[in-house]
Amino acid sequence: MTLYYERMWPTPWIFVITALVIPASILVFLPINPLAGYITAGVLYVGIVLFLSLTSPIISVTHETLRAGQAAIPVEFTGETRSFLAGEAVLERGVHLDARAWLVIRGWISPVVKVTVTDPADPVPYWLLSSRHPDRLEAALAEAKTGAPADR
Repeated sequence: MTLYYERMWPTPWIFVITALVIPASILVFLPINPLAGYITAGVLYVGIVLFLSLTSPIISVTHETLRAGQAAIPVEFTGETRSFLAGEAVLERGVHLDARAWLVIRGWISPVVKVTVTDPADPVPYWLLSSRHPDRLEAALAEAKTGAPADR
């Protein structure tokens, strides 16, 4: 049973910004062939939207496993979890970051959750995960570890 599921979709402003490829393509092709510009603009924008959508990582928690992006770890090897918001999140993604950490972060999602790895054979000290709902992610991990529903 899935206790937590989040797909890190890009925010709407990312799609607005990438829409700037439309006028840029039209301007490039306008002297050659306006129709080619419109077609290229449409194809490029659709391609960008598809790429952003299909490559959005997923974070999920079950009673057995924490999955983040391409990696998975048994819940029994997760330790303390702590969420960081605003300025603290910037510090965790920046100056406090350990180069060995497993990262699934996106710039358009500010809060992060730090999950300590307790497996002595794993060289990764912790996972740092972007989450729009850090409190729910922490609660799901606590529930997975204890087997009892956590206060949400």
